[in-house]
Amino acid sequence: MRPLCVHMDNFCSYRTPTSVAMHDVDYFVLVGPTGSGKSTVIDAICFALYGSVPRWGKENVIRLALAPSVNSGKVALVFESAGRRYGVVRALARGARGAVTTKEARLDELDPSVDPAGGIEELLAAQVRTVADGDGVTAAVQRITGLEYKFFTQCVVLPQGRFADFLQAEPSKRQDLLVQLLDAKTFEVIMRRANDEAKAAAAHAQAAQVQRDKLTEADEAAENEAARRLERLHALAEEARSALDDLHRIDAGIREREAEATEAARSLAALTALAMPEDVPTLADDLKAAKDAAERLAQEVTRHEEAESEARDRLADLGDKTVLDLAISAHREHARLTGEIATARTGVEEARREVDDTGADLAVARANLEQAEAERQRVRDADTAADLARRLSVGEPCPVCRRDVTHLPEHHAPPALGAADRNVQARKRELDDAQARLQESERQLSRREADLAALGRQRDAEAERIRAHPDLDDAQRRRDAIDLAGQEATRARQALLTARAELAKAEDGRAELNREADRALTELDRARDTVVALGAPSVDRTDLHAAWTALLAWRDVETGRRRRAAEAMKTMLSDLRRRRDEGHEALAAELDAHAIAVPAPIEPDTVREAVLNARNQAGNRLERIRRDRRLAAELGEEIRRRGQDARVAGELARHLRANNFENWLCGEALALLVDTASGTLRELSDGQFELVLDGKNAIEVIDYAEAGLRRSVRTLSGGETFQASLALALALSDQVARFGGGAARSLDSIFLDEGFGTLDPVTLDTVATTLERLTSGGDRMVGIVTHVPALAERVPVRFDVSRDNTGSHLEKKAT
Repeated sequence: MRPLCVHMDNFCSYRTPTSVAMHDVDYFVLVGPTGSGKSTVIDAICFALYGSVPRWGKENVIRLALAPSVNSGKVALVFESAGRRYGVVRALARGARGAVTTKEARLDELDPSVDPAGGIEELLAAQVRTVADGDGVTAAVQRITGLEYKFFTQCVVLPQGRFADFLQAEPSKRQDLLVQLLDAKTFEVIMRRANDEAKAAAAHAQAAQVQRDKLTEADEAAENEAARRLERLHALAEEARSALDDLHRIDAGIREREAEATEAARSLAALTALAMPEDVPTLADDLKAAKDAAERLAQEVTRHEEAESEARDRLADLGDKTVLDLAISAHREHARLTGEIATARTGVEEARREVDDTGADLAVARANLEQAEAERQRVRDADTAADLARRLSVGEPCPVCRRDVTHLPEHHAPPALGAADRNVQARKRELDDAQARLQESERQLSRREADLAALGRQRDAEAERIRAHPDLDDAQRRRDAIDLAGQEATRARQALLTARAELAKAEDGRAELNREADRALTELDRARDTVVALGAPSVDRTDLHAAWTALLAWRDVETGRRRRAAEAMKTMLSDLRRRRDEGHEALAAELDAHAIAVPAPIEPDTVREAVLNARNQAGNRLERIRRDRRLAAELGEEIRRRGQDARVAGELARHLRANNFENWLCGEALALLVDTASGTLRELSDGQFELVLDGKNAIEVIDYAEAGLRRSVRTLSGGETFQASLALALALSDQVARFGGGAARSLDSIFLDEGFGTLDPVTLDTVATTLERLTSGGDRMVGIVTHVPALAERVPVRFDVSRDNTGSHLEKKAT
């Protein structure tokens, strides 16, 4: 993680927006008086990332982040990690009861091509995607930096009073940090993956074995037997073909005789179906009676048509009923509208009085508001004067007249400004209510006047409609006469319709009898046509009864002759069927001898299909056996290969688990780290101290001033503890990128807050040289906070921090 720019707005002592550009800095120092806000810059970086600051004691405490005199603030940080650029923003707000909460938290990935010199706003505007927001920001930062908050404050930010946290930490907690830095959890993932691979390979081998066990015919004997059966079925196919040809010829003869027998049966059926219809003898008398009835009903229809025409003429002479109905309706509507107009006029007068009353109320409300505003201004002036008087000091210039104050004026407590404000607000609400009532009254008046005008227009329209019939009683008498004439015309029309219906019914009956006669002739022709091919004689169509009698006499003679011929055909057909059954039995026995299911019934096509299916099944079985033999060989190879894979993966998982690989890896890394730190500590202590590990991986110090005595690091003095902690921190920053190769976390920055004042000049020079060497490659940022001028002067970039009554201020300078 390498910061490019940190921005503070109302964060702690920074009450004005302040941006700290770090994109062009590898090594910088924050200098200034005690309490000026130097450490706050480092705090802002930590707070932006994790929402907490080590100096505040308890993690997740944010009430100290907001300046006491403000209600909102913001911290923003743009940083790079693993080749990507990110922007994190946390906005703070103070609630009504003074509690400080995080109003907004957001982590975005930013466009890395934007020039950091453009400032914080331009950097944050180049958003590529939102990574996290709200409560998810801190967890996302941990994934990006690879460090939890507690570890970040041990190896990246070393705050005041907590330099020794990593040095004096318990071995288990120190190992937790190294696990994150080394990505040692990756080996646990590899172990679980190896276990999964071993189980999967074993399962595949077992599945292949189960599949191999199912291949029961995968041997040479089964293949040879299947080949011999296929040869026998090829020979059977030729024998069956010859037998089926014989049966085909017999079946052809049977079909010919059956067709002849069927035709003979159809001829006999046609002859025996001939029968005279029952109504043929009485059909002529029924036709004459129907003709007489139709002529009588036609005369009745003519008489009713004349009566219906006379009734329609009388109704037409009385005039149009619709015009009279409209006139009567207009008379009634005119009377109704006259009554409604009187009521509407009364409503308009009431609405006008309401408008006058609400107008007077509005004038009173305006006067009350003006009086309340004047009173509030008087109270405000008194409050301002009293506040000014409280801040005056004798001998100081007056902020109004700029002359020195010789004595303090006496001011009594001013009236409550809040009460005056509430009174003004109450008068404004009364004025708004009065205006709303006036507007509603005016709308009511406009609506009622519009309703009155509309009623007047409706009444005028109705008056125009009754102009042609001004007498209501006369119009009603004329309409009643039209109703009576209409009823008479309706009765005449109904009588005509009834007569026409009876005539139509009689005509239908007559037509039906004519159709019956035609159908009877047609039925005669159809019946004769069914037997014409059998030699039926011609008949006289003018006498229906005589024609049927002659046709039935011929039928009786022809039926006897054809029955005798059918008996001879039946004997010949029985002989052919016997020969066919004997051929079927012989073929079925041959099929059964070859273990082929005999189809029922035995037909040439079904037999050929059965033989073909048996031959195909035998061929398929032979092919399946050959395929199973190949598959069995492949499965054997897969069983061997999968078993080998399971053993290799299982052995890898066992080694990673049994040897406590994670503990070993972290122990090796810690030993390298302590060895590197020990070399730095020898330089810082002028050869007095070295760091070593005991048998439980706890860090101890060797004191050569005490004859090489090994003792706990907790026994070191304050200055000695700082030297040891600094050496360990520098070693951690320098060595961690080499831990574990490409899987390691990269610590691109380290920030050291105070502690240098305990060092003597020689040690201080050694520390300065060490820090300069740490930043010489340009791939790591080092920031320090110090009051020691000798150290600050050796840092290439300096941020001067000052503080006045408006808050902290920061200026970037090159030394």
